[in-house]
Formats: sequence, structure tokens, C-alpha cells
Amino acid sequence: MDGIKISFKINEMPCYAISHKNGRKTFEMQAFDGQINCDIQYDYNRRPLGLVSSVKTGDFIDVIIYPHRIELYVNGQLEDEEWPLGMRFFELGDDIGSDIEIRAEKCVEPKPNDEIIISTFENAEGWRPSEKVFVGDCMPYTKDGVYHVLYLKDRHHHTSKWNLGGHQWEHISTKDFVTWNVHPTAVPIEDPEEGSFCTGSWFEDNGVQYLYYTMRLRPGVPRSVHRSISKDGYHYVKDKNFSFTLSDKYNTPTLRDPKVVKDKDGIYHIFLTTRLVKEKRGCIAHYVSKDMETWTDSGNPIYIAPDNTEPECPDYIEYNGRYYLIFSLNGKAQYLVSDRPFDGWKVPENPDVPCESVPKGAVWNGEIVFTGFKRIGGYAGDMTFKTAYSDENGQLIFK
Repeated sequence: MDGIKISFKINEMPCYAISHKNGRKTFEMQAFDGQINCDIQYDYNRRPLGLVSSVKTGDFIDVIIYPHRIELYVNGQLEDEEWPLGMRFFELGDDIGSDIEIRAEKCVEPKPNDEIIISTFENAEGWRPSEKVFVGDCMPYTKDGVYHVLYLKDRHHHTSKWNLGGHQWEHISTKDFVTWNVHPTAVPIEDPEEGSFCTGSWFEDNGVQYLYYTMRLRPGVPRSVHRSISKDGYHYVKDKNFSFTLSDKYNTPTLRDPKVVKDKDGIYHIFLTTRLVKEKRGCIAHYVSKDMETWTDSGNPIYIAPDNTEPECPDYIEYNGRYYLIFSLNGKAQYLVSDRPFDGWKVPENPDVPCESVPKGAVWNGEIVFTGFKRIGGYAGDMTFKTAYSDENGQLIFK
């Protein structure tokens, strides 16, 4: 869908631009003291969505407004972005009062990147995409000797989109943990009603690669499980014919973080963060399927928390003949171990996974490599790793 581009040059500061409709402010720009603020009003919330950046006299500014995303460019460089919800009040052709020359015109959103590798960088320990873009929950997996990390791209420490998060899935990979490739966005926000994509998991079956996730919608709205599909593992398309939710014994407005695995008998299993309504205890729900299309409750959660704390970002790893169930309580990860795939879980001598916030893992070069993030000023921050191997009792030894 077409967007609107508002362009101007900051000849001096302070300067301003403002538009009203039906007695209501719809667009406002102020630049002073080396900073620009652009506010755009929507009917979802009386508080406008704001874009902010440092500027100086002589800078060229573009504010681009798409139905599902707004962007602020300074001299052609993307400096800030937000993700709307609801109806925008400002439209092309509306009068803009300003003390500078300003131009508004139609613009077309660029097509998705067809390349597999967009760029490369060295060393992902302590890495984030840019100074103003942070790494949130990570979802690693391995395929053909390559270690992949899907992660939640975070722009404003979970406050984007009126605190819904506005998270998208980004994708990087490495063959040696030195050089990393940056791939196209795996799960982008493409519709204003997509509030934020929660943590989930990668899964491959019969040559097709799947990403499973839930979507954070408006507050209090029950969530459902969704997925995207790819044949090359780098370009995913949302499967709009697929979704399911849990029975009413679970708290569906907080449903999130699906992890999908397949057992030796060809049965598919999915583990999901939620809460038992009657018992008022957090849990990891356990659903099963024979065809990945129809999912039913296995009967009991695979894990029930000691209180109402919901065990986040569940992970499941088969390693050295044992099974590991990993999850995070209040951001701190721990694990259980069993000789059987879906029960018989035991708490090891030291169950903590010492890898910062909500890590998940994947087996690479004979070890489990966990990926998480170090917080910076709130939710999200820099990417971090921790490797582990197991002793004769199944206890994980971290390096």
C-alpha cells in the first residue's frame, strides 16, 4: 500500500511544522537544541507515536508514513521507526503549517530483499545491530553445520507501538562463530493489527522450514499460534490459513513462546508458555499433532511452576542420549533433565543456565551453545553466548 513521505531541510533551529484536522493535531514536528521530534496521531491511543533523532542545521529530513510502519531518516539514514495501530488522522493533501519549506508526496514501500545475505560482521558476542537497535529474545538452531540465531529486533526497550513491543524476527548465522551473515527479516510486521511477534521456534520437516510464534495483539485479547513457511530458510511467507489456540483451562491472553519438536514415532509436540487458570500456576502447556495442522492437548503440561510465574521461552534439546527442558523464570534460565523424552524430569544439582536473559540453545560442534542477551536500560541489549557439555549424570558443565 502507498505511503506518505514528508521532506524538509533544517535551515535553522528552532523550527516547526504542524497539521490539524477537525480541531485535532494530526502531525507535528519540532527541531530545537540539536534534536528533532515528530509526532503522528492515531485513533488507537490519544498519545501520538513519536520519532526522535539528533540533528544539526543543514540536515535533510524524511518522515515516511506507511500503514504499518513510520520511519525517520536524517540525510538518508534511518534513525528511528515505529509501528502504528488503528487509523491515522493525517492524510496526503492535508495542510501543514510550518516556518520552513516542507513537501508531502506519495511514496511506495520498497519490495522485500531477495538476497540471502544482506551484510556480514565479525563476532556476535556483545553485538547489537546498531547503537539504537537492540537484541531481544534469541531463538538459535543449527542446520548443515551452520549456527543460526533468530532474534527479536527491539527499537525502544519494549515500549514501541504503545508498549505492545513492535518486535520483528531478524536472522543471522555463522559457520565458525567469527564471521556472521545478516539475512532478510524472517517475520516482519506487515499489518497494523500485528502488534508484536513473540518468541517462538524454528522447525524443519520434509524439506520445509517453519517458524512458529504467537502474536501480541491489543491488551487482553486471547492469542493464537501462527507460523511462517520457507523452502530456502531465508525467505518466509506467513501461513494465513494456519492458527490454533489453547483450551480454556489455560490463560490464552498470555499464551506465547511455542517450541515445536518431532518424536521418533512421527508425532509432533509443541510446548507453550501460559498459566493454568483454575490452579493459578504458570506452566508449559503440551499439545500434540499427527499432521502439524490439528493440535490437541496432551492432557497435562510438561512443566508446572511453583507459583503463578509463567515459565518463559521454553526450549527442548536432545543431547548425548538425554533430554533437556529449558525455560526462564523472571528472566533467569534453568533446566531439567530426563532419560525419557516427555516425562521423568529431574532437577540437576545446579539447574541454572548462566547466560544472561532468557537464553535458548542448539547443539553445534558437539556442545550446546546457548544464546541470550545482556540487558541495556531495560528489555533487550547485546547478544551473548555460553557453551555447555554434559557429564556422565547429565549435568551440564558450562564453559
